[in-house]
Amino acid sequence: MKLWGGRFTKETDQLVNNFNASISFDQKFYRQDIRGSIAHATMLGKQGIISEDESKKIVDGLNGILSDIESGKLEITDEYEDIHTFMEATLIERIGDTGKKLHTGRSRNDQVALDMRLYTRDEVLNVNQEVKELMEVILKIMKENTETYMPGFTHLQKAQPVTVAHHFGAYFEMFKRDRSRLHDIYERMNYCPLGAGALAGTTYPLDRELTASLLDFYGPTLNSMDSVSDRDYLIEFLNALSTIMMHLSRFSEEICIWNSNEYKFIELDDAYSTGSSIMPQKKNPDIAELVRGKTGRVYGALMSLLTTMKGIPLAYNKDMQEDKELSFDAIDTVKGCVSLFKGMIATMRFNPKRMEDSAKHGFTNATDAADYLVKKGVPFRDAHGIVGQLVLTCIEKGIALDDLTLDEYKAISPVFEQDIYDAISLKTCVEKRLTLGAPGPDVMKQVIEKYEGYLLND
Repeated sequence: MKLWGGRFTKETDQLVNNFNASISFDQKFYRQDIRGSIAHATMLGKQGIISEDESKKIVDGLNGILSDIESGKLEITDEYEDIHTFMEATLIERIGDTGKKLHTGRSRNDQVALDMRLYTRDEVLNVNQEVKELMEVILKIMKENTETYMPGFTHLQKAQPVTVAHHFGAYFEMFKRDRSRLHDIYERMNYCPLGAGALAGTTYPLDRELTASLLDFYGPTLNSMDSVSDRDYLIEFLNALSTIMMHLSRFSEEICIWNSNEYKFIELDDAYSTGSSIMPQKKNPDIAELVRGKTGRVYGALMSLLTTMKGIPLAYNKDMQEDKELSFDAIDTVKGCVSLFKGMIATMRFNPKRMEDSAKHGFTNATDAADYLVKKGVPFRDAHGIVGQLVLTCIEKGIALDDLTLDEYKAISPVFEQDIYDAISLKTCVEKRLTLGAPGPDVMKQVIEKYEGYLLND
């Protein structure tokens, strides 16, 4: 069955049919298609465009189709062009000619625009929930590691001492912004295109406010041409998904580094690692690597849709069918990656001693040694040079600043006294950083409380 064909005198070539068909992927939103049709049929009945009895018969028929699909009694087959054709044909088969009245005052253009918007809106909420659950795991790790010292990095060089809580807090902030973007997308996209028709509305007295309300939209869209040709919301969503993947990819890169034999900051759980077919000693961070790799796949979906949309005149064009497959794949990819990443970091174990030793031998307390001299009256530029000499001495001896004797300190500057050891201990270096957003435990406690409130009040 086709929803068109009256003006055609010959059958469409089978290759053209196959190329044109979308049911292999648009069947994914059968729930949204049925929900939209139920709202449309309900409105048609209330407006007297069809009788109330016909409206009820259609709604009951659609609910029956939904129930049978969900239970497995009814299979969506590829003999139909798209999910809309399948639904209408199945409805007519079940309730007769009344089913032919469902499409009154509606075009496939506004129907597919509605389905895609409903599907995307649902997935915005689903992704948002996945990211929230990841943030809950991150917050748990933060609360347990406010005094787990580690090197902070710039240029992938050890820079200053921080804590695991502080480091993970940076990702909490990133994912918080990601959720803010998802919220903004939901707010902008939550308007109903149903009733826009093919592009110019309809002569039937539709109540678009009613259908918008029945479908939990804020209201109807205000331009019928834009309604059927808008994919900005989907581009925004793919952009947000790409940013989420970028954050996950950065995090994954650090997991790979921390898991390496050279760092050994963490050990991944066996359930989230794999081995080698030839090297018995290997324990590979495959999940982190795959998340990092799949980031490009999501980027590709965004670039594909941007490229598809850039040259399309108003209003609907068949090119826009290309919005679905890559978007569906990107959405599923992100949800899978977030879920797996959540499990991976929830089960990995830290090596606090290794991390602390790395911070010490990376001279992350060198800045604090210079600050010590400044507080004793030494100009900062001179202090910088003195500590640079100390670091050079340590490198030559293969030791940390903490391991130098007081005599060795005084040989370079007589200003040093016994209190230098307390001044450059990692505990002191971290605890005295008390500005909001710094790794000091007091301010970290304030931040963690804010994060708890954020997740609780969400």
